[in-house]
Amino acid sequence: MTTYGIDLGTTYSCTAFVDGTGRAAVTKNAVGNDTTPSVVYFESAHNVVVGEEAKNTALLYPDMVVSLVKRQMGTDARYEFHGRVHDPESVSALILRELARAAGEHARDKVEDVVVTVPAYFGVHEKEATRRAGLIAGLNVLDVVPEPVAAALHYQSLDAVSGVRHLLVYDLGGGTFDTTVIRVEEDDVRVVCTDGDHRLGGADWDHKLADLLLEVFTEHHPDPDPSGDEQFLQDVAAAAEQIKRSLSTRERARHNLRFAGSTVRMELARGDLEALTSDLMERTLTITARTLAAARERGVDSFDDVLLVGGMTRMPVVARSLRERFGFEPHLHEPDLAVAKGAALFALVRQVKNVMEEPGRDPAERARRAEEVGAALGITREEVERMARKTVTGVSPRAFGVKATDGTDPVFATDPGRARQYISHLIRANTPLPVTVEDGFATVWPDQEQVEIDVWEQAGSVASEELEHNVRIGDALLTGLPKGPAGTPFRIEFSLGATGMLAVRGWDPAGGGEIRFDIRIGGMGEEEVRRARDAIASIRTSG
Repeated sequence: MTTYGIDLGTTYSCTAFVDGTGRAAVTKNAVGNDTTPSVVYFESAHNVVVGEEAKNTALLYPDMVVSLVKRQMGTDARYEFHGRVHDPESVSALILRELARAAGEHARDKVEDVVVTVPAYFGVHEKEATRRAGLIAGLNVLDVVPEPVAAALHYQSLDAVSGVRHLLVYDLGGGTFDTTVIRVEEDDVRVVCTDGDHRLGGADWDHKLADLLLEVFTEHHPDPDPSGDEQFLQDVAAAAEQIKRSLSTRERARHNLRFAGSTVRMELARGDLEALTSDLMERTLTITARTLAAARERGVDSFDDVLLVGGMTRMPVVARSLRERFGFEPHLHEPDLAVAKGAALFALVRQVKNVMEEPGRDPAERARRAEEVGAALGITREEVERMARKTVTGVSPRAFGVKATDGTDPVFATDPGRARQYISHLIRANTPLPVTVEDGFATVWPDQEQVEIDVWEQAGSVASEELEHNVRIGDALLTGLPKGPAGTPFRIEFSLGATGMLAVRGWDPAGGGEIRFDIRIGGMGEEEVRRARDAIASIRTSG
């Protein structure tokens, strides 16, 4: 019955499970490390390498390597190698397959049931793409859980919580950033609010530093132009990451860069890096301030703990900035491993709940089943029952709405088709899940018998009704409306489930016509997922 938690990171990934003592433990990868670079080298059409070797190979064959694929999840990006085209889900599936293979080898088990983590601020496109990646990898994805929720579950497992605690999780990883306020009790983990930027992370620090290193080298040796050599640029990128890591623990770092027979000795102080990237740090503080404001609106104005999660939080500037700006005393919470460990705990809870909550069980049957589950997991019946009681409640990280026509636009009276269009949000960001909301709308043309329901999701950092600050995620046609004057009413209902699936209903309150549809994200159906899984199954992965 072993279940696994996978932290599918932008730059590094990690896998964990709950061991016989009830503690979450990290599985080693193929080379004995806790974390695996989220990098894929397409060696041939039927063989790929994932991890450290793939990352090193990028220095020699950069055109055959994919990194930072997490930033492309939910997009229509394409990668072509050896005559095969891969989308972000398929590349992520190869990473997941190798993580599962190595974890199974380490634990002497077959990895099948998993929970995969995503940034708290991922939208429905990115979440569903992550879920599909797991299916394409041949895994049974029990759930997709936000990273800060996983970190909070791990925190809760290490510290017996009595009463209510409020946590602020500051999660700065290799490619994403978010801050989340979480309310924790013994059997309840509840997200209060969240905010973030899934295109802000350690890779952006690396890029700034790499640009500086290239500029300094070019000043010393402009001819031949080093900026046109892809292999040298990969060397610079690797040097930038190495220097950044060194400056997390040391005041100064040195590195030699070589190109076309010339060498430049680079030396950088920690303060230099902090000054160079101060705008990136400020972006995280701005988001944190927004999160704190949202928490205050919901009655939370103090925190029992401030947790630093994600490898980038090892930089001293992070804790110092939070202390100086907000008066916090944050502490590192296993920044590289906490999310995977929490995901493993969440996976176990999900599996127990799935078994214990099967319909038709009377109390005696539940007790017997709890004994069986406990024996299989090596834990007590009481622990099984406690897990079955545990609740994890999330929020909608973004707003959802429909495209509407502005009836106050002066053009509307003569030509509604040219009037301003905007997004009317039915579900607001940070609304607790699950939630169902309905609102009334009206036709804009006389004798209008059908309405296109266009569903949009907030794309910007702050909800806005302007179309350019939102992204379209689905649509359907409500037909059979009775003929009548412009302004004939109809209603739309949004139901956003705990797993993030959005169901939409539109209906005519007078005539009874109705349409229901689930938002299928990205256009990939079950058959396409099956074909992608079969294609990936023919590729051998190694680390």
